[in-house]
Amino acid sequence: IVVTGSDDYLWKMWALPDGNIIMTGEGHTAWLSGCCFHPSGTQLVTSSGDTTVQIWGFSKRGCILTLEGHAHTVWDSSWHSCGDFVASASMDNTSKIWDVNIERCRYTMCGHKDSVNSIEFLPFSNTVLTSSADKTLSLWDAR
Repeated sequence: IVVTGSDDYLWKMWALPDGNIIMTGEGHTAWLSGCCFHPSGTQLVTSSGDTTVQIWGFSKRGCILTLEGHAHTVWDSSWHSCGDFVASASMDNTSKIWDVNIERCRYTMCGHKDSVNSIEFLPFSNTVLTSSADKTLSLWDAR
């Protein structure tokens, strides 16, 4: 399976090797900057220039949750291995930990002096790694 974005703010999920489109998502109002599969493979999280993070449910074939709170472009997003939390990295110099069960931000991590460009959970832990345009990497305890 391959997920791609396009200039018209759509994303498409393609099956390999036959190249058939499995699902198309429309909902962001600006370009897509990243995507990540849920650990169970039943959902997808996307990040966008529209400052939002969206969660897509494959069974519902559409957006099931929009997370708003960043002031600028969201460059990256990733799932925690338990599937209950999403991390996001933004051009607003912050990263956030979202609790998808209560549909809100649990923590905002501040400290980078420039855009936070990527974010990743260490598998099966509460540690988050961010990289920034300020030329630093940071490890965070997301508890």
